[in-house]
Amino acid sequence: MPYDSHRIAAEFHEQAAHAHRAAAAHHGKEDHLSGHEHSKQANEHAAKAFKASQEAHEKSSKAARLAEQKS
Repeated sequence: MPYDSHRIAAEFHEQAAHAHRAAAAHHGKEDHLSGHEHSKQANEHAAKAFKASQEAHEKSSKAARLAEQKS
């Protein structure tokens, strides 16, 4: 289960990176409205990625503590 959490977090990080690259491309073309939209989307994805990373870390920590207790 912790692996799935990390995979989901990684997917959110990739979505954020993609949106950041798209925003940078639009800003470079003087297309500020689209660049702004992509920047906003990138920030939303980054926030989801951060939250998913925190959740994955918590799940991994819990699993490690349970494994320690059983041994």
